[in-house]
Amino acid sequence: MIKRQAKVDSNGAIASAIRTVETEKAGLVALSAALEGRLYDAFCEAVRTIGEISGRVIVTGIGKSGHIGAKIAATLASTGTPSFFVHPVEANHGDLGMIGRDDVVLALSWSGESAELQGIISYTRRFSIPLIALTSGERSTLAREADTVLLLPKEQEACPHGLAPTTSTLMQLALGDALAVALLEARGFTATDFKTFHPGGKLGASLSHVADIMHSGEYMPLVPLGTGMPDAVMMLAQKRYGCVGVIDEDGVLAGIVTDGDIARNLSRNLAELIVDDIMTRAPKTVKPTTLATAALGLLNQHNISALIVTDETLRPVGIVHFHDLLRIGVA
Repeated sequence: MIKRQAKVDSNGAIASAIRTVETEKAGLVALSAALEGRLYDAFCEAVRTIGEISGRVIVTGIGKSGHIGAKIAATLASTGTPSFFVHPVEANHGDLGMIGRDDVVLALSWSGESAELQGIISYTRRFSIPLIALTSGERSTLAREADTVLLLPKEQEACPHGLAPTTSTLMQLALGDALAVALLEARGFTATDFKTFHPGGKLGASLSHVADIMHSGEYMPLVPLGTGMPDAVMMLAQKRYGCVGVIDEDGVLAGIVTDGDIARNLSRNLAELIVDDIMTRAPKTVKPTTLATAALGLLNQHNISALIVTDETLRPVGIVHFHDLLRIGVA
């Protein structure tokens, strides 16, 4: 194993980093231009092929292309296109059985001559399984055998020796993302659909709706117009949301009494007042379909801790507190 002690020079390191970024950026610019030129028809064909199959997208590749392929498969799967990665060596030892006749194979190989892919290539030809090649080898074995060839421009690698896959793998990754997003948009894949595949973590939390976390029914702090302030304060203390919603005789939200409203009126005799006297009229509200992140933004914007949730008729159906957003990981 060759291992040399690195002699780090800050200016040199930054200069190297900038060269790498600029070189890889040039690769993306070339890829963008190719999509408007020689890649145009092939990319559209690939999107149509994948969009029309009833099975899955089987992504395969070896080495660095394999790592990129695994990420592309994960991105496709998470955006509504069933997909998984099959290692070409494992495929030659039984995993070809994972590929069905209703599937399509997306094979990544920069040169197009990766010997490990031969088993999968032959399998797709034998059973008429659509094969999409993602390669820079225009006359390679993979390109010749494929039904659709996504031909990548041959741009300079960021590696000064031109050996380590850098610009090439970035272009593979970018084109894979482009396929996933084009398919997402073609299917009309929504944020709600996205949440189905991302129920955990901060992303899943941010895709939650207010209806998923709000408190409703007997947990709602509501009093009618004309309620005496002592009763309103009692309700506020019992429910512990820092506010009480005030409704009219039709059940429509007329206002809200908050801790702040009470504090601002301490100089008055609260025992002689009714909620109508101090409530904030036309309070900030949200709909049940509002995203949790949007509710958090509204709380922060107006420096409040809770929001009444109303339906289309402005009747309260729930309440959501900052602590609820904190609990699910949005705040």
